[in-house]
Amino acid sequence: MTEALSADHRTNRLLAALEPEDFTSLYPYMDIVRLARGQVLYEAGEPLRYVYFPHNAMISLVNVMEDGGAVEVAVFGREGVMGLLAEIATREAFGRYIVQMAGSASRIAFERLNDVRNARPNVRKLIANYSQAILMHTFQSVSCNAVHPVEARSCRWILAMHDRANHDTLPLTHEFLAEMLGVQRSTVSMVARTLQTAGLIQQSRGSITVIDRAGLEEAACECYGKIRRIYERLLPGTYLQN
Repeated sequence: MTEALSADHRTNRLLAALEPEDFTSLYPYMDIVRLARGQVLYEAGEPLRYVYFPHNAMISLVNVMEDGGAVEVAVFGREGVMGLLAEIATREAFGRYIVQMAGSASRIAFERLNDVRNARPNVRKLIANYSQAILMHTFQSVSCNAVHPVEARSCRWILAMHDRANHDTLPLTHEFLAEMLGVQRSTVSMVARTLQTAGLIQQSRGSITVIDRAGLEEAACECYGKIRRIYERLLPGTYLQN
């Protein structure tokens, strides 16, 4: 039973990158939780009590505007950890943390992770590298949203979700994709039809199946490759497809 739990924890590639003795120092404080699609883990301003290391789940940090509109700011999957950005200032959530792909995650209390980080230099270094990677990722995403066309951004986003999934069919609706990209649903529907006609994806109710990944990479903007290279440089081996 202990070995099975350990294997589950190390499905998260950041945890898997730890040396055995460093992982062992975290293990007693972690538990495995199931995350449901659409589940809100934190709203903006709420204190972050727990840190999540996703396995096959995917969590978005979304900025919600006064008029109810929303746009994705950052994404967290099995290559990383959700809940450390807030430590830079108040330990309060910057925005809404919402589960966009259901699955499991390893959860640890913020204080326990902080204790281990302070005691283990390798844990501290890994988290520092990840923090830099996610900030650079966010910087690139903000730039992408400002200057690149929605079709290229849609391809980037589908690829990012595909990287974090265990299969080609992604639980993705036009409405949800529109919210993540900060555009109208009708715009996403038009883009999805174009990508399907080109043979890159196949649409069905409530999901999108990746048919031609190489074609999606060609159609995506430069930001997809840049973001991958950021992780490969700072955290080798943690950002790989499937």
